[in-house]
Amino acid sequence: MPMILSLACTQLRMTPAEAITAATINAACALRREKQVGSLEVGKQADVAVFEVADYREIPYYFGVNHCWMTIKRGRVIHAAKDSKS
Repeated sequence: MPMILSLACTQLRMTPAEAITAATINAACALRREKQVGSLEVGKQADVAVFEVADYREIPYYFGVNHCWMTIKRGRVIHAAKDSKS
């Protein structure tokens, strides 16, 4: 995900917000899965990537650096970082 966001921002000149929207809800719509995934809403699968950054706008500009702190799939934690900056 961070690599795609980075390419969208640096090569396509999208803002971080536009890139995140394109990679989440718009991607789900393209696959006709917007009723199940793509955004955080009641009744949808809780698929979430939590990044350890001060601001979401930082994510695309750390190419090659994994800031993913936790990954949640269908409401269950499937990955959690052992070390944290905080």
